[in-house]
Amino acid sequence: MFCGLLSHLSRGYRWQFLLEPLGYKVKLGNSIMAVFVAYLINYTIPRAGEVARASVLTTYENVPFEKGFGTIVAERVADLLVMIIIILITLFIQFDFIYQFFIQKFNPLHIVLALFVLAVLALVGFMLIKSSSSAFALKIKTFVTGLLEGVLSIFKMKKKWAFIGHTLFIWSMYIAMFYFTTFSLTELHNIPFGAILIGFISASFSIAATNGGIGSYPIAVYAAFSLFAIPEAPSIAYGWIVWTSQTLLIILAGGLSLLLLPIYNRNKQSVNP
Repeated sequence: MFCGLLSHLSRGYRWQFLLEPLGYKVKLGNSIMAVFVAYLINYTIPRAGEVARASVLTTYENVPFEKGFGTIVAERVADLLVMIIIILITLFIQFDFIYQFFIQKFNPLHIVLALFVLAVLALVGFMLIKSSSSAFALKIKTFVTGLLEGVLSIFKMKKKWAFIGHTLFIWSMYIAMFYFTTFSLTELHNIPFGAILIGFISASFSIAATNGGIGSYPIAVYAAFSLFAIPEAPSIAYGWIVWTSQTLLIILAGGLSLLLLPIYNRNKQSVNP
């Protein structure tokens, strides 16, 4: 839980690096509480937390919603890149295991054919979208352009190394939280680090796909751990321990943030009356 708390505090602090180049120096308390509110709201409506987070700064720091939301998108691009790096590192560390798993479960020829078909479909889709002027194609182009701009904005900011450092710290705390929790169950004391990484990736996708991983988080952990012949009972129990501890943290910190934000900003002077 402590590692999770540190990651959330770091996320609130990191946000300031993106806001400062836009001319907004927000209070650290507001940026941190906005992060906790966002996580809390995500338990009700998936991804609605980002909207709530930007709205908090609009209300208490006079940051235009579209600008605040744009910085959140840039953050998510950075997080996505780190997640991709973690997946690649996991594939490298567990290459033999993953290779043997697919060889045993699937026909190698079928795997090659599937990859070839996916590559062809991706190429055809890219060419169609690139040459199309339909509303759907324009949305895809705008989305991709936004992602690229988000990445470039990170490297253009004055405190880019501090931003990158906090990003790496945030994800290190996520993995550390996942690792240290294994000591809560004797059955998982000798679990391979590769299993922890695969379990972490699986659990992360469950959070992204649902309301904060409600119900799906322990199942996602078990699905990953089962690849290493780890029994169902400790896998499910472990998933519930991680999810419950972090959920309690978010409910407590998010609820307090909702209550404290008006009090913390009671003397707020409107910049643009």
